[in-house]
Amino acid sequence: MNITLDLNAKTTHFPHYWEHCVGSCHAATGLRADWQAQLIKAKRDLGFRYIRFHGLFDDDMSACFKPMFFGTEVTYSFHNIDLLFDFLLSIGIKPFVELGFMPTALASGPDTCFHYKANVTPPADYKAWEALISTFAAHLSERYGLDEIRSWFFEVWNEPNLNYFWRGDKQEYMKLYRSSALALKSVDPELRVGGPATSVNSWIPDIIDFCKSTETPLDFISTHHYPSDDPLWAEGGMNFDPEELKNVDPEKLKEAFAQMHDRKYDRGVLTEMAKKAKEQASGYPLHYTEWNSAVKHDEPYAAAFTAKTLVDNQGLVDGYSYWTFSDIFEEMAQNSLPFHDGFGMMTIHGVPKPVYRLFELFHSLGDKRLPIKADPHPTVEALAVKKGGSATLILYNQNTPSGEIAEEKVYVSLENSKSKKATVLRIDDDHSNAHKCWLDMGSPIYPSSEQIDRLFAASEVLRETVDIEGNGFSLVLPPHGVAAVLI
Repeated sequence: MNITLDLNAKTTHFPHYWEHCVGSCHAATGLRADWQAQLIKAKRDLGFRYIRFHGLFDDDMSACFKPMFFGTEVTYSFHNIDLLFDFLLSIGIKPFVELGFMPTALASGPDTCFHYKANVTPPADYKAWEALISTFAAHLSERYGLDEIRSWFFEVWNEPNLNYFWRGDKQEYMKLYRSSALALKSVDPELRVGGPATSVNSWIPDIIDFCKSTETPLDFISTHHYPSDDPLWAEGGMNFDPEELKNVDPEKLKEAFAQMHDRKYDRGVLTEMAKKAKEQASGYPLHYTEWNSAVKHDEPYAAAFTAKTLVDNQGLVDGYSYWTFSDIFEEMAQNSLPFHDGFGMMTIHGVPKPVYRLFELFHSLGDKRLPIKADPHPTVEALAVKKGGSATLILYNQNTPSGEIAEEKVYVSLENSKSKKATVLRIDDDHSNAHKCWLDMGSPIYPSSEQIDRLFAASEVLRETVDIEGNGFSLVLPPHGVAAVLI
């Protein structure tokens, strides 16, 4: 592949929209010291401005409960939320507030999801739910001030189009959305509220039509997507019937989810989804509050996938929240394995995965994008960004898990450059890859301190030098490899 880069070419704006938000597990993990230490590191290295998590109103946060032995009155206790939000603001991160799940004290049924037993039923009494939301918003206003919380985002629920997360139907969710939005706006009309927080890009036209027809506030659209969603997206989304789900053999359900991750999908499918969602959003700000590579989160594959996705989705979304920043994650209980294909950018010990290093490289980029002249190629693409008197060329060799991919040689011709050498930073199987180091150790479940130090060392991005001869240089990109060239 041949690439030509003119360092004096006219640039265009390159916003770091992916730094707007990042995801995490349920709110209670945010009270842990190791979680907080990892978030401080991610904020410093990667620049995230907001964080989103489930379970703000789960019973383990004690936000809303009835006394265990005496009395039947609902009690509010926002102390644990205050501790979490105080910490976030102290390190320069704002909460992207997901309103959910249902406190047992307000729930209409016993159905729960995840290891931490989040209640996913509608409220037994919507007036009681509205009282919780308005009391909570008033408390935030008193503690942090209206100017501060007006800069936050309030998102109603999580993936209500999946029966796993919401035991009501679409109409019931719209009722929940309306009651939540009106309760928030009763405290301050300028608080930002949005939804439908669906999986598979679902219900975007539906919520817009509902809000317009009922004069319900809607300030932004939020949704989720993963590349393995593609067949489901093509079918118009998915929703499990509660009665049918009760009769499904657990082993068959487990097999079905495993097959979902093995499905074949097109390269760049997330961009196609985002284009459609932007069109459906009809001018509302569009926030993807969950996305990732769906598979191989521990491996360089996720870094190459992320590079392509971030480049291609520029201009399509307002916020793009990677799920998640850490493997401190309890949806299926906390896994002790340092590498278990968890969603996080870091392991439970805080070891950066290849995708963490990719976000670190992108954070270091400037905001002036340079045009590139390049031969069309089925797996290799590039991004060039200018910052001060230098430029960074990001090269990535990426395909889907089932797609064909091979080692590729790239020749770069430079125009208007006096440089004789360039610095190269690599992420691939043999560089910045702590996962491979762990495998070479024999995959210890509980690594020693010395082994953890070796994993940190293996995750580091090392610098090498390439000579620029005749205003050009060549590099070899392995499959699912990324190279950042500093010129």
